[in-house]
Formats: sequence, C-alpha cells, structure tokens
Amino acid sequence: MGAGNKLFRMNDFLVNALEYEEFEPLFGLTDEQLLARGMRRMVVDSFPGYPCRVSLEDAQVGEEVILLTYTHHKTDSPYQSSGPIFVRKIAKTARPEVNEIPLMLNHRLLSLRAYDAEGMMQEARVVEGKNLKDEINDIFSNEVISYIHVHNAKPGCFNCGVKRVNRLH
Repeated sequence: MGAGNKLFRMNDFLVNALEYEEFEPLFGLTDEQLLARGMRRMVVDSFPGYPCRVSLEDAQVGEEVILLTYTHHKTDSPYQSSGPIFVRKIAKTARPEVNEIPLMLNHRLLSLRAYDAEGMMQEARVVEGKNLKDEINDIFSNEVISYIHVHNAKPGCFNCGVKRVNRLH
C-alpha cells in the first residue's frame, strides 16, 4: 500500500515525476546518436528556463540536459499525447510528499488537463503556478477526474502528472 496507516482526504494528491532510469542511458550516447533519435544535448544558458521532468527542478546555468520527445499520455483515447521535455544529467527522481507542489511550478503559467479513468479529458484550465494547489483540489472535487497533467501554458510542454492519493477505507 505504501500509505501506512494514514487516512487521506478525497482531494489529496501526489505530483509524479518521470523516472530517471528511463533516461539515464541517453547521456552515454554521442551527440550524433542523439540527433539520429531526434534528441538534442544542450548546456543550460539561462535560469529558469529548462525545467527537468525528473527532478522537478529548473536546471542551473552550465548543466547538461537532453531535450527529447516524450509520450506523456499513453492512453487508448483520442487524447494520447507526446511533446518535448528536458531531463538533467544529474537528476534524481523527485518524490514530493502528499499535497506538495514542487517549487519549479510556482513561477510558471500552467495548463491543467484533467482526465477520467478512460483517458478522456473532462476539464482544462490555465492557472498561475502559485494557485496550483487550490486548483488541483478544486478539480479533484469532481470524482470523475482520475488524474491531471500539468503543462507549461505558453509552450505547451508537459511538466508532470498529478494523481489522487489512494484513500484507505
């Protein structure tokens, strides 16, 4: 269960980062091998601006990142989707606590896409990152919603997923 003996409220949630192990082998490839796969190795030249989807932190100036296309919504619905993401070479998979919002999301304009259990979009909103926690709680007040994807509103890039915490009965 992983939840111990905790009792969670209906709207409690977990922000989910991508797993570093999925991307680690990419950092051993040459630039030519990455290019052949449609990927780019980059050195961060501004902060903030390169949000890592594994660490859920903005990469620091001088860090190595890889820019690649990632299928973030693997579903049989018409809403399946992929897009560009950054992954830091030195990333460690983030494990936010229940109801914790990573700092990386606080200063961005975000697009929230809320889906039901069949992968069908039921709601979409644009919100300031500083209001993200309240918006997630409001969206999850609709019991039809199973999960939310958080995107950067302007470029549209996927940031992370948000899932309801399993409630103990």
